[in-house]
Amino acid sequence: MAANATPINDLETRQRLLEAAARLFAEHGFQHVTVREICKEAGANVAAVNYYFRDKSGLYEEVIRRIVVFMQQMMERAHDAGPNKSAEERLRHYIRTFLQHILQSGEKCWQGMLMAREMTDPTPGLDLIFQQAIRPNSDRVRDLISEIMGRPPADPLVGMCVASVQTQMVGLANPIARRFIPNFTPEVIEAIAVHITRFSLGGIHAVAGSVGEAKS
Repeated sequence: MAANATPINDLETRQRLLEAAARLFAEHGFQHVTVREICKEAGANVAAVNYYFRDKSGLYEEVIRRIVVFMQQMMERAHDAGPNKSAEERLRHYIRTFLQHILQSGEKCWQGMLMAREMTDPTPGLDLIFQQAIRPNSDRVRDLISEIMGRPPADPLVGMCVASVQTQMVGLANPIARRFIPNFTPEVIEAIAVHITRFSLGGIHAVAGSVGEAKS
């Protein structure tokens, strides 16, 4: 092995590569970052990416897997409202926690920046995020709204209410929303959470009630 080759099982180098790649991918996108730039940023040999991750795509996949874990942990916190809470209280906790996450750190953390890029310029990594983070979370929200509505989770009306709740929140995590509300302070986030919860619960009950009226 050459003197400047990447040492076997050098976990510190692997970690530096992941951190450097995450920052660069988030700032510039997968297509606009080279292996050489990543290695320079990480202070690693240019062969290190191939050694640890096979190629740039393998490195990107590992970065995406870190986003998945990050999102899974956040979703667990969002759905952990504590014991003996009603479905409406659990929805309120979910909305507040979700908004705190995406609005307090969305522009600053690389996870939020890279997710925004995946939404506008998707790679195969988006499928992994969808299957392992977004879809499971959507299923949990569906079960919650199903309980509030008193209708089966597979009911299309439940699915539409899930989409309505999620769209209100995700829509705030974009550059346009930042121009309307440049500073998402804790007080502003709380006010938005209260509004979205009231608006959502009102809509959910209205939809559930209109269905009952149509049947009578």
